Amino acid sequence: QVQLVESGGGLVQAGGSLRISCAASGRTFSSLAMGWFRQGPGKEREIVAAISWSGRSPYYADSVKGRFTISRDNAKNTVYLQMNRLKPEDTAVYLCAARDGAYGLVSVVAATYDYWGQGTQVTVSS
Repeated sequence: QVQLVESGGGLVQAGGSLRISCAASGRTFSSLAMGWFRQGPGKEREIVAAISWSGRSPYYADSVKGRFTISRDNAKNTVYLQMNRLKPEDTAVYLCAARDGAYGLVSVVAATYDYWGQGTQVTVSS
């Protein structure tokens, strides 16, 4: 079992920055692929970014490419999402997910992730 706890969400003005974190426990974090998803009001859950166990070749959705950066600190069992130049359309609940097995490789499909956090609200005002 893996427990995931997100933190760092909040209210920010358009153009601002925010960093959210996800702390993992209960399993060897360094073997897990990690992903950030988001779900806006009335919208389906979508992939934002994902990172493999090694941190190499992260994946980004086109809508956040160049603005968001995913990173991980295996010593701290934590994955981060640095969000810059935020837009009102980035408003959503951001969820952290962990993928066990699969050689620690990323996936963009939510159903392939085994563990989920409760989410943290990010609100971007115009």
